[in-house]
Order: sequence, then structure tokens, then C-alpha cells
Amino acid sequence: MSRERWTTSGLTAYINWVYFFHAWGFQPRFATIAGLHGCDACRAMWIASFPETERAKAAEAMQLHKEALRMLQLMEGETEVQTLFRLFPANSDGDNLMVSTQEGPLRFPLLRQQTVQADGAPFLCLSDFVRPASSGQRDTVGFFASSAATTAEARYKDDPYRHLLVQTLCDRLAEAAVERMHLHVRREAWGYAPDEQLTIPELLQEKFQGIRPAVGYPSLPDQSVSFLIDRLLCLQRIGITLTENGAMHPHSSTCGLMLAHPAARYFSIGRIGRDQLEDYARRRGLPLPVMQKYLAANL
Repeated sequence: MSRERWTTSGLTAYINWVYFFHAWGFQPRFATIAGLHGCDACRAMWIASFPETERAKAAEAMQLHKEALRMLQLMEGETEVQTLFRLFPANSDGDNLMVSTQEGPLRFPLLRQQTVQADGAPFLCLSDFVRPASSGQRDTVGFFASSAATTAEARYKDDPYRHLLVQTLCDRLAEAAVERMHLHVRREAWGYAPDEQLTIPELLQEKFQGIRPAVGYPSLPDQSVSFLIDRLLCLQRIGITLTENGAMHPHSSTCGLMLAHPAARYFSIGRIGRDQLEDYARRRGLPLPVMQKYLAANL
């Protein structure tokens, strides 16, 4: 078990501004403002690179980025960002992960694609990227969580703009902390990529080996598995609590799993049939109506 605390200034370079701007309704092309050095000439050239009809929007994006950086400085010292991860011996067993813990094996059920792909690609499940139990060889699976909490939200509760700015920055800080944590895991803690040498832009483009799907990702859509991750990590160690539906508090929190297989990639489960829904409910040990609620978007 490894737990880390991060400062706001230590994470700023790892913020993925594409998702920050997306939260504010900007297209990814406007996030390129974050890559400028900041001189007036560079900013003027950046705005001029847009069609005339988009320059007002570009100027708006520039101002938003400037205010976000200023807010990050104000949040320093009053924002707590923490990560937690643990590596477990594990194997796949069909569409389940069988995770070895001190208390015994824990079954972590997963979903498999059922919608036929246009290119005839196979139906994927995250367990496909973990060595099967039938191989007789142990594999490893990592689980992680991250949370960002700040007192700044209360200070701006009567200022909707700044309150939203703090919230969206906290979301990005929690993700940036996962980025730094995963880098450490790949190079040292797990050590499956000790010689990895990627720039921060390359990290943000996910050019590294392995994946880290979070709960709610298209390949891990069942929010109720947060309860399983809580059993493995004890999320309260970094201040995360779960509602009765598995939602995390503080809001700027995330959890998920880490896979190292070179072929591992992100994908979407998409629509599933009633046959899989019933099988998955059985594997999760939950009533069918409960699973229907959690997987409504996939039915």
C-alpha cells in the first residue's frame, strides 16, 4: 500500500488542459493555449492562428487559462491532493479478475463487449489483459484512488464563476496526481517500464505501456465496483467516502485499476444483452434490479 500527498504547484505541469477546457465548453484546439510560454507576442500569434470567426472565443480561452493559473496559485497551501495505490497478485478467470488478498481471493467481476464491431474485432473484456489462472502463473493488477479537496470552494460559494473554476481545477488536480502516481508505478513500484522516458505531453497523450481505467470509464461502467476497490484499498485513508450508490465524496475523486499488458487498450463496453446482465448480477452477488440501475446506460 502506498499513499502520497501532492502540492498544487507540484501537479500543475501534469494537468490535462484539454479536459479542463472541455468542462467549460471549449473544443480541444483552444487548450493549446496551455502550451505557450506566455509572452505577449506568442499570445497574439496564437489568437491570429484562428479563423477570424473564432478569435473572440480564443481570447476567452486565453483569459480563462490565465485566471485558472492564478487560482491554482491561490489554492496552494489550502488544497489537499492525495493518491493511494496497491499492487496485488491476480489472475483472470473468464470475465472475472481473481485478486489475492491477505483475507483470501476477491472476485472482481467485469463486463465484455457484445455489440458486433464494424471491423470484426473481438469482443473485449479488461480481464483479457491479465494472465489466466489456467496458465499456472501469477500476474499483477494494481488498484488506485485519488482525491482533491480544498477550502477554497467554501470561500467562493457565493461566486458561481470562481466556485466552478475551483471545482474544475480540483477535478484536474485529482487526475494530475494519478498521472504522477502512475508514472512512479510504471518505473519503480511495479517497475514494468523502468526505462520509460516520456515528456509530459507524451504522458498526457497516454503513450506509455498499460492502461488505468477508472470507475465510470466506458470499459468499467459499473459504479458499484467502487465498493470492491474500497475493500482493497480502504478509501477513507485518503478521505474518500462512498454514498449508498457508490458515488465518491469529495466530488473530485477517482478510483480504478491498472493493467500492464503491452496490448492493453481502452475500449467501450457499449450495449449488453439481458443474458450478460443476469450473469453479471450473479457474479456481483447483487439483485438484478440493482444491477439494472447501475448499468442503465448499457442496456
